[in-house]
Amino acid sequence: MAKRALIMVGESRGNGPPHIQAARRLGLHPITLAADPTQHDYLAAKGIEAIRIDTGNLDALIHECCRLRVTYDIAGITGFAGLDESIPATIGQLCRHFGLPGPNPASVERCCDKFIQRQLLAEAGVPMPAYRLAANAKEVESSAVEIGLPVVVKPVVGCGSIGVRLCRNFDELAEHTTFLLDGKHAWRSSPRILVEEFTKGPVYVANLMGDELVGITAYEFSAPPYFVVRECASPAPLTDEEHQRIVNVSLSCLRALGLGWGPSNIEFRWTKRGPVVIEVNPRLGVGEPELIRLACGVDLVTEHIKIVIGEECDLRKRHSQTVAQRNLIPDRDGILDWNGGDRRAAAIPGVVDVKFYLESKRPIVRKGDGRDSMGYVTVVSPSLAQSKAILQRAVKSIGWSIKPFPRLSER
Repeated sequence: MAKRALIMVGESRGNGPPHIQAARRLGLHPITLAADPTQHDYLAAKGIEAIRIDTGNLDALIHECCRLRVTYDIAGITGFAGLDESIPATIGQLCRHFGLPGPNPASVERCCDKFIQRQLLAEAGVPMPAYRLAANAKEVESSAVEIGLPVVVKPVVGCGSIGVRLCRNFDELAEHTTFLLDGKHAWRSSPRILVEEFTKGPVYVANLMGDELVGITAYEFSAPPYFVVRECASPAPLTDEEHQRIVNVSLSCLRALGLGWGPSNIEFRWTKRGPVVIEVNPRLGVGEPELIRLACGVDLVTEHIKIVIGEECDLRKRHSQTVAQRNLIPDRDGILDWNGGDRRAAAIPGVVDVKFYLESKRPIVRKGDGRDSMGYVTVVSPSLAQSKAILQRAVKSIGWSIKPFPRLSER
């Protein structure tokens, strides 16, 4: 009998490893199709089958899956957006082609275009910031004038906060517009920019599987003008009424966008108007499944794979803890001279994970997005106050040094 395989398109240092582990626990053989498998250490590990392929080429992916079907029984196909927001729609198309459970590719594709997403949500009356679409610098400036500064300026298609910036004055607006339009940002198609009202208030991310909200995480960002996640906590400290309002708006989003199969995560700002939708993503959030698992015992990765292979998922909560996590963010560019203290931090009661992504002597060039994190610390306790205290103690025990890049005359 052929071995049952789970095909995973794309790669993710956050969600890739747990998907491989969960697939194996379910008796599946995980196979990754990635543009460059050598970019991620977890794909280089012994026994991991990874195939280099252009993940933006649907025909090539179909051909490779047909080739794999000669050897394996393909039980399901899933994957990760990584830096390519087109992958979720591609996965839907692959699932349709092979008659496997999967998301509606048209709905996912519409959702991944932030302008179309905004239009559909507006038609459904979902609360969200004012927005305008721009294709050039003049339109960006006129949009900002109409909305009123400060504004958030972002590519219409993208993920990981890449190319997203808060522009507080017209100098910052012009600088970021130049960055986006003059070749420093990688566009997959003609440049399209979204200019949005900056809404103030706490940030929450709702995690759903199908049409059921499983958990809500609270987020804090580093200093503006970028949106780099500094710290998060799950479950978010919300009243029952606040929680229910987020549930109601989340379900309205799914209906408006034609979603509801598999995982999704929705980012909110809590404003004077209540929950305002910043973004809907038709996929698992990066790192969110582990926070939810530690907080309430629901393993979103495993349950997602069950849906992918046509089995029923189980979203029953098994316990109640509070998880807090801090990203280790560099405060300057340069060469990472040394880092340490992770063993001391890991020994503190309540700390469940400490990880450095970068080794010493590696260059650091901050980009102002999710790629800036050098690692993280995760803690668990019965209460938010206790988790925050443990987290603070653990972070204080960790250190690193970043040396300036050598001048040309010193090289």
